[in-house]
Amino acid sequence: MIAALLIPAFDLQATLRGAPVPVGRPAALAPAPARAPVIGTVNAAAQTKGLRPGMRIGEALATCPDLALVEQNPAEVQQAWEEILLALEGAGFAVEPLQPGTVLVETTGVERLYGGIEPAIRQALAVVGPAWDARAGAAERRFAALAAASVARSGQVLIVSDESTRAFLAPLPLTLLPLEHARYAQLESLGVQTIGELARLPGASVADRLGPDGRHAWALARGERDGRVTPRQPPQRLIETFEFPDAVGEELTLRRGLGVLIDGLLAAPDRAGRPPRKLALWARLVGGGSWRRTVTLREPTADPERLRLALGPKLAELPAPVLKLRLEAVELAEHCGEQLELACVEGSARQERLREGLRQVRAAVGVGGISTVVEVAPWSRIPETRVLLVPRDD
Repeated sequence: MIAALLIPAFDLQATLRGAPVPVGRPAALAPAPARAPVIGTVNAAAQTKGLRPGMRIGEALATCPDLALVEQNPAEVQQAWEEILLALEGAGFAVEPLQPGTVLVETTGVERLYGGIEPAIRQALAVVGPAWDARAGAAERRFAALAAASVARSGQVLIVSDESTRAFLAPLPLTLLPLEHARYAQLESLGVQTIGELARLPGASVADRLGPDGRHAWALARGERDGRVTPRQPPQRLIETFEFPDAVGEELTLRRGLGVLIDGLLAAPDRAGRPPRKLALWARLVGGGSWRRTVTLREPTADPERLRLALGPKLAELPAPVLKLRLEAVELAEHCGEQLELACVEGSARQERLREGLRQVRAAVGVGGISTVVEVAPWSRIPETRVLLVPRDD
């Protein structure tokens, strides 16, 4: 079975760990610098006051004068999420993170270890901890497991059998389906309010009106198979930190600090000579907020000068003076060097460049970001049913 663990408002919960906001006070994430003046994720206390994400700040403060606006802290969110994933992997679970706060878990390998499906999922909830207010769902389908987790109560494990999947999904709202916001309004204008009502429509009509995304949502609504869990490779974390004695906003000083971080990262013995492929640059800002940017290198390299050229321009995006800089090697390349051939086979150089490009894209967007087209029904008159997109694993 596939289990889904869901932590509501995870980004806000993680940010509030280091923010002096009293428990029970309405809180929401403040807008990022140079972004529209709308609030982000809200907690349960703010929801009871009628607040919702995307509401303009003036309207939110007028509705709830005691609202606490919390500055966004993406570095803290990413660190807290990585701690949860590492804890789950340490307990024997294979995890596929979808976004901070949502993760899929394959239970097949741990059911015998913990004595069944439900005990295994409860063990996963215990690993996450009660402080995060997590809930879980399980089913034979990925979407059904996510839907079960979204309607489960705090600490509850909701298991949906394969036979009852379609009946379980039928009364749920359309917003659970992966569609653009405008598509929800389009379907509601046609009188389609629930997932079951969408599933009862002819697939050809849905594909004609909504395109490939609508056809995919229709298949999910009918409880069709939507793939298995693709476990991530646990990262080997290499981190270097540099703390300034005073807040620094001058780019030249920041670049010198970045150079120290790069030299320290390349000298780490755990790197074992492998060049970085993906790096993350993190900064602690004046006022308690944080800033984080990731860089996927076009070609893995351990050349300090090339790393400075790739990471240096990101420092110009800092919105405030910096108290601390941190550099993390998110992913390392597999090879330590490049072995040249005495006589190259025709086309081999192009194939190697193609494979390297695929590895770069996979590092930037994730394992499921690269797919190949497989023809399954060439006789069909509907283009969306003639072929399938299958993830590449080479």
